[in-house]
Amino acid sequence: MRFSALDGLTIGVWGAGIETRSFARMLRERLPRARIAVVVLEAPADAPELTDGARVVDAAGAAEALRGCDLLVRSPGVSIYRPELADIPTTTPTGLWMAEREGRDVIGITATKGKSTTAKLTAHLIAKTGRRVLLGGNIGRPALDFLDDDALAVIELSSYQIADLTTGPSVAMVSNVYPEHLQWHGTLERYREDKLRLLNLPGVRRCVLNALAPEVLAAPRATDDVLRFGEPPGWHVADDGAVTRAGETFGPVPLFGRHNALNVCGALTALEALDVPLPPPDALADFVGLPHRLQVVHEAGGVTWVDDSISTEPNAARFALESFPGRPVVLIGGGFDRGQDYTALGAALAARDARVLALPTTGERLAAAVGANASLVPDLATAVARAREIAAPGTVVLLSPAAPSFNSHRNFEARGDEFAALARELHGPHDGL
Repeated sequence: MRFSALDGLTIGVWGAGIETRSFARMLRERLPRARIAVVVLEAPADAPELTDGARVVDAAGAAEALRGCDLLVRSPGVSIYRPELADIPTTTPTGLWMAEREGRDVIGITATKGKSTTAKLTAHLIAKTGRRVLLGGNIGRPALDFLDDDALAVIELSSYQIADLTTGPSVAMVSNVYPEHLQWHGTLERYREDKLRLLNLPGVRRCVLNALAPEVLAAPRATDDVLRFGEPPGWHVADDGAVTRAGETFGPVPLFGRHNALNVCGALTALEALDVPLPPPDALADFVGLPHRLQVVHEAGGVTWVDDSISTEPNAARFALESFPGRPVVLIGGGFDRGQDYTALGAALAARDARVLALPTTGERLAAAVGANASLVPDLATAVARAREIAAPGTVVLLSPAAPSFNSHRNFEARGDEFAALARELHGPHDGL
């Protein structure tokens, strides 16, 4: 459904996040005949944009209260598979914007891991060509804020946003699919279907796919117009880590790890899919990576402290480990239990002889997968103090939890901020960055 089609409808809203607040503002400014009648809040929130004149209920009262609504506009974190939503059409603010724009001049980027970095890289490279570009969706600004702007748009899309998307972007990009978000989707198979349906939506005219991801390549698509990256003849990562295609090299890449070099390959291929010429090879010289993604937050005594708190599943932590070849690693891992399988990560850590400090509540499983080099710690402060004791010069102390933070911190940002503060507190000001 288009945003403009909401005028005159009775609308329910579930959640008080950035996207739904943007929706409420736009609705009030542009569609005065539409009415937010019900707001579902699972926790108290100061949300005057949403609650002014609306009935406010909690999840227990949602089914009855929403019965009279024509549509539910949900925060992405609200699962469409909740039983309360069985009888009401759902959408997100991003979905309303995408339908209003009909996906024109939009690239939608998704992956289990790497989508935020790839989206930011893509927008950065487009800007380096002199074109104006928008960056939004799951990163940057809410997409509805772009209603009046027809510039080329790079939109990061989570599986939560794709699950009830009805109009696709003109260019759809998928890099990888790993087990994740099972509590939201219910099953791994449904998560994969919801993630990969981006490629098969109405409006998709071209797909950009990771050639190293067989599951992505095999997914149903709305078009046979496909560009691939990750292996020749497309952009790929050479043995020496360079980003290359047909003898041409792009870079250097100012980010750790082969997986980030692969993200650059995806971004370069995205420009080709959008018919945007490539910028000069040094266009990434001033690129700044995402906070909490392999971010060096402190260096002292020859020890490098790296915040990778955004790592919420085992594959992300494995990629982080691989980003520091040849260096001793002390990894701080573990967190909120979402049924993670730590077998492969544990084997990789053991093969590197990495020391592992394992946090509740998944720490016991992580430690068991690693073996003798792992020990349990009760909290992050203890883990950082212990890491300082055992880290020799040349060591990387890596917070890459392979789990969400909800059992101990408000979000991964708060967890990363605490890690950085604790690392810096361990030394005098003359030792820090």
